[in-house]
Amino acid sequence: MQPVRSICCIGAGYVGGPSCSVIAHTCPEISVTVVDVNGDRIRAWNSAQLPIFEPGLQEVVESCRGRNLFFSTDIDGAIKKADLIFISVNTPTKTYGLGKGQAPDLKYIEACARRIASLATGYKIVVEKSTVPVRAAESIKRIFDSNTKNDLHLEVLSNPEFLAEGTAINDLKSPDRVLIGGEETAKGKQAVEALVRIYERWVPRKKIITTNTWSSELSKLAANAFLAQRISSINSIAAVCEATGADVEEVAHAIGTDSRIGSRFLKASVGFGGSCFQKDVLNLVYLCESLNLPEVARYWQQVVEINDYQRRRFATRIIGCLFNTVTDKRIALLGFAFKKDTGDTRESSSIYICKYLMEEGAKLHIFDPKVQKEQIIGDLSQSCIVGEEPDRVTKLVTVEKDVYEACEGAHAIVICTEWDVFKELEYERIYHGMLKPAFIFDGRRILDSLHDKLQNIGFQVETIGKRVVKNGIPYTPTSSSKADPLAPPAKKVKL
Repeated sequence: MQPVRSICCIGAGYVGGPSCSVIAHTCPEISVTVVDVNGDRIRAWNSAQLPIFEPGLQEVVESCRGRNLFFSTDIDGAIKKADLIFISVNTPTKTYGLGKGQAPDLKYIEACARRIASLATGYKIVVEKSTVPVRAAESIKRIFDSNTKNDLHLEVLSNPEFLAEGTAINDLKSPDRVLIGGEETAKGKQAVEALVRIYERWVPRKKIITTNTWSSELSKLAANAFLAQRISSINSIAAVCEATGADVEEVAHAIGTDSRIGSRFLKASVGFGGSCFQKDVLNLVYLCESLNLPEVARYWQQVVEINDYQRRRFATRIIGCLFNTVTDKRIALLGFAFKKDTGDTRESSSIYICKYLMEEGAKLHIFDPKVQKEQIIGDLSQSCIVGEEPDRVTKLVTVEKDVYEACEGAHAIVICTEWDVFKELEYERIYHGMLKPAFIFDGRRILDSLHDKLQNIGFQVETIGKRVVKNGIPYTPTSSSKADPLAPPAKKVKL
């Protein structure tokens, strides 16, 4: 079998762009072309200002762009030329029809498959890079088999990504594992081996796992579901800590030292976000329901419900501390990306905190060092956030370019993203410009080492999973759901 000399990646987003840039960087003999229908995105990839922010990405792209890494809107030409084609397009959760709110929308995957079938000739390997439901590769294969040509043979593989935004380049260069799934036929094994040989250029062979296609697809969903589960688990314990006086950081450390549990993903916060966790858990829920496994579906559904609860609970705490009203009060919201070191805002907890505070009439002044104003306004203007009041964002939201301007005249500061810069602010300067009493709500536990200093300045500090008591009266959660203005209607449980 001839080695792969030309790669096409359909989709120039958070997965396709960085993944193929690293392949081009480490395999200079392979020509890699990343294509997309979005001309503005491709122009950004070809410019000095890349369309996404990721530490180390700029250097990787510039090391090989124009040499063996290309970004183009010529999708048809790239498909025809390629030996191997990555499908790395968006698979959003359906917003309508069967499976609404849970099932993945595979229309872009299907469109890619049909386009490849109509244009390709000879032998080509087609690789799922997008997160897809189990047996999606089988659907792609059926499309290929139904559009056969004498001069065409297509092999379908699954190669899910396990990237964490903010560390994606390091994850790509030094992965925990590379997972490749393929058909257990002679030709399927040949295709798997061809992709293995590419990764072997920089990944030790023992870290490359090969499975059948369906195990590979399910492993991606399961991995993200397990990580999301750990975050929801520690966030549920954070609620208990606030009610009892325990410190969730101390609890997390104590249980994390158990080698059977480990310390990773036990960081309590205002909730998880990003493009994958919620989407993949809901995908798994839908899969379980489709397979008539309702008990399993309910188990994983609870992971998402705890995440929603954590966001509502944090917003309720803000309102409660501010004397049960935030109407017309200025609140500085620091951080809009779903995590630090990325400009990605998909499913960011900040969006939902803003939603709950806007519903109470708060005036939000938002600052994020990497998220653009247009992105913030667009995210908050979604119908699921503003409902039937599209002008709410215009009335209540101001996006600031300077963090100190955001805090000037505020009743409270709310930290929603763990940017390191927020640990280094001149808080005494900020305090003097705020209304008193001045509150800080730390939704990411990044100011733990500063509590004494902040309280000595005069702040009342509220944080996740801990009561901070010195100058002020701690917020005490109530056991009555009636006291929570943001609580959804209680669900009836059948026994």
